[in-house]
Amino acid sequence: MNLITYYPVTLTINGSQRLMQIPAGRTLLELLRDDLGLTGTKCGCDDSNCGACTVLLNGQAVKSCCMLALQADGAEIVTIEGLETRGGLHPLQQAFIDHFALQCGFCTPGMIMTAKAILDENPDAGEDDIREGLHGNLCRCTGYKKIVEAVMAVQRGEYAKKGGER
Repeated sequence: MNLITYYPVTLTINGSQRLMQIPAGRTLLELLRDDLGLTGTKCGCDDSNCGACTVLLNGQAVKSCCMLALQADGAEIVTIEGLETRGGLHPLQQAFIDHFALQCGFCTPGMIMTAKAILDENPDAGEDDIREGLHGNLCRCTGYKKIVEAVMAVQRGEYAKKGGER
């Protein structure tokens, strides 16, 4: 006998609309990683401290480990996999590579998604704005100098978008 109740949820994930049946206690992180195979979103802490699970929900950076998937019903979600364009990597992804802003890479998807939200909200963000915006994302390998340099390079327009967004 199945005692788990499933609820309908409609989500647009990386541009594709999905109608799914999910249990009430499923987190957005579990839905993305376990149900949809979008493993770029990482589980680092399960309590909203590290930011490795950050995705964009209706354009806002959210930590998916502490959000129920049902709360996202009707939302548009973008994961790190959804940033790649037809022409290649998103400028932030390329800048992180070029500026050596990653080592182990575990925090990188969350850092990039948070950086995208910062620059989308404030295209003229300065270094202090970027540092403040990234404060909820932890990196245990690189420190933050190279990460901030990569985001600043995109902010300054050093990386042009190739192709169209998905």
